[in-house]
Amino acid sequence: MRTQNAIAFLGCLTLLLLVFPLKSQTKAQLFDGTIVAGYVDHGAFINCTGPSIKFSKKPFALVAGLLPSLRIKEDKAAAGSTKNSIVTPNLGFGLTAVLNHIALQVPLYYNTKTAAKNGEWNLGIGLGYKF
Repeated sequence: MRTQNAIAFLGCLTLLLLVFPLKSQTKAQLFDGTIVAGYVDHGAFINCTGPSIKFSKKPFALVAGLLPSLRIKEDKAAAGSTKNSIVTPNLGFGLTAVLNHIALQVPLYYNTKTAAKNGEWNLGIGLGYKF
C-alpha cells in the first residue's frame, strides 16, 4: 500500500515538473500562484496556495495560509462496505517557502473522526512550482 502511495506522489511531482517548466518562455504572466504536490498521512496531495499572509524579499518568499487541495488516498474499509473516492477535495493550512520558482511546503490537514479512529491533524511535506 505504501508503495502505491509513493508511486502516486512521484507521479504527481513528475507531472508538475514536466507541465510547468522552470523558466517561463513568455513575458506575459498568465498565472500567479504556487502549485504543489506532496505526501501526507499515507497518501498524496496536489494543492494551490490560497488566501495567505506573505513575507517577500527577492528571491525568497514565505507564505502562511490556506491550501485548497485534492487529496489522493485509498479508503481503508472492510470488504464489501462502501468506500470514499480515492481523490477528495480538502482544505489545509501551512507554510510555503519559495526560492526563485521552487516551493517547499509544510501543510497540515485534519482527518475527521470515524467509527474506527479519532480525528487527528496530519503533517505533510510537498514540493512545487511558483508561477
